[in-house]
Amino acid sequence: MTDLIKTFDSLPLIVKVILAIPALDIIWWIYRICRSLDKNNIVGVVIAVILMCVGIPFMWVIDIICILVKGSVFWID
Repeated sequence: MTDLIKTFDSLPLIVKVILAIPALDIIWWIYRICRSLDKNNIVGVVIAVILMCVGIPFMWVIDIICILVKGSVFWID
């Protein structure tokens, strides 16, 4: 799982933004779940699953903004 996280973190900025568009944003949800699992953060996993069910309409916008501003998607760790 650590390799997956490092791979996503090392992607070019334009690829990260493309992966954040609504149809492909599921990839960032998998990233969030893997990142929380890697750090043994059960609360983060639960929040990721809940936001995946509820936050689909608006989280992609937040992801794009965070990627452009800080280079990675919004997540708590």
